Amino acid sequence: MSSDRGDFFENAPCGYAELDADGRIIAANGAFLSLVDRARDDVVGKETFASLLSAGGRIYHETHFRPALQMHGEVHEIAVDLVRPDGTKVPALVSANVRGEGRKQTTRLIAFEARDRRTYEQELLRARRAAEEAEARATTLAQTLQSTFVPPTIAPIPGLEVAGAYRPAGDGSVIGGDFYDVFQISTGEWLVALGDVCGKGVDAAVLTAFVRHSIRALAVRHVSPAAVLRDLNTALLAHGSDRFCTVVLLRLLKEDDQWLVTVSSGGHPLPLLIAQEGAVAEIGASGSLIGVLSTPQLDDGRTTVGPGDRVVLFTDGVTEARRGDEPFGLDRLMSLVATDLPSAADTTSAVLDEVLTFQDGQARDDIAIVTVRVLAPGEEPPSDAPAEPEPMGLEAKNQALLALQQAENAAGSDQDPKD
Repeated sequence: MSSDRGDFFENAPCGYAELDADGRIIAANGAFLSLVDRARDDVVGKETFASLLSAGGRIYHETHFRPALQMHGEVHEIAVDLVRPDGTKVPALVSANVRGEGRKQTTRLIAFEARDRRTYEQELLRARRAAEEAEARATTLAQTLQSTFVPPTIAPIPGLEVAGAYRPAGDGSVIGGDFYDVFQISTGEWLVALGDVCGKGVDAAVLTAFVRHSIRALAVRHVSPAAVLRDLNTALLAHGSDRFCTVVLLRLLKEDDQWLVTVSSGGHPLPLLIAQEGAVAEIGASGSLIGVLSTPQLDDGRTTVGPGDRVVLFTDGVTEARRGDEPFGLDRLMSLVATDLPSAADTTSAVLDEVLTFQDGQARDDIAIVTVRVLAPGEEPPSDAPAEPEPMGLEAKNQALLALQQAENAAGSDQDPKD
């Protein structure tokens, strides 16, 4: 070896070693000896490369490193721990190739200390685990909080069968703004509310809770659903949020074996009335978005429904569901509900299942559906309602909102920890 080549070998900026056919070190430069913190006479001709590895590294050497080297003639950037005499482990990246055959085979090996890189990788892994844990917490909190925006069960209503369903967009990890509610106003009088608050996340959740509870309070004051929506619009403008919502209200008043239905929509798709014989039509009066205009256009529409008739309320996650460029659409929905679906529960389930199937099982937007069916005299509604879960109190809701905000912030910071 010439003096220049010898100097390059000895003073190379990386560890360099040469091994014989048995893996014994026959040459090593200063950088390699520095990595293992040993004198040349203690290494060259005495130690094998495997003997300088940690216990796990020796196993990996025999099961992966050495077989791969023999099979392919080279390996690249294998992470190992070199062990110094005092037991200190030095993370290193090793690349090697072989030349020659049989007993004349030699292995040339380079090693770079990877202590800083290993630390950096560990930081990245910790940051990723923290982000995944935060995302999991956000998903759980979103699902728990979202469950408070729909009734856990719908109380039995004499003369009616009511069935609702809610399906969040995607995997449910982001809380949406869809909601529905069914509650009694007075004897023989009920209100069904269904709506969609613009946006997703904590801000949308706060506004959704505000809208849902405001509707309950305002429905006691006003007989007219349009009047309820007008006051809701005023309250939403005073709330200070830059978000708006769409809402449809359905007031049901029992009159003998029939029900007087009063409908008002604030920018929301109109409900569908499916007559017992199968005819389908939109009912109600369309109006302005809620929370946008100071003087919205809102009106009531009235109709009467009798035994066997159904009314279906839905959010735009149904009609605007897409398969490629093709929307699910109102016509498809009207054709579906016109089929022989004998109960409110069957109707709600059929709509939800069909919309999800149309999107290959992956909802692109939140979906909320409520079906109301007028029972025949003496007919009892299905009694297979699910058990009612424990409701979330106001304090628990506030804590969940705060925790969800923190979890969303943490999940959003899954970035390089050194940035």
